[in-house]
Amino acid sequence: MCKLFIKADPDLWVSTTHSLRIDGMVTSVRLENYFWQILEQIAQRDDMNRAQMITRLYHESIDAGHDLGNFTSFLRVCALRYLALQLSGDIPARDDVAIATLDAESILTREANGLH
Repeated sequence: MCKLFIKADPDLWVSTTHSLRIDGMVTSVRLENYFWQILEQIAQRDDMNRAQMITRLYHESIDAGHDLGNFTSFLRVCALRYLALQLSGDIPARDDVAIATLDAESILTREANGLH
């Protein structure tokens, strides 16, 4: 089992810092390269670059009343949730389907009811 993980490309777990501007403030985020790759996939699905998508996540989270004291952890969970939703079939594997077009309420209701 472990060979699948320990023999993977070690560059995946190298941490890289990227700076982006949110509301005029420069913010630096440090994540492992694999998370950056997943966040890039998410952004591309909705015709955004990674900085635009992260800024949008930030604003929508604040608007929803979330405390983003650990924004980096939030981004990691977003990346993992994206992969989990693909595995469950709630996000199509085809990357030409924008996430914004999905019925988020239905997906969240199915999750809340333990249905997939």
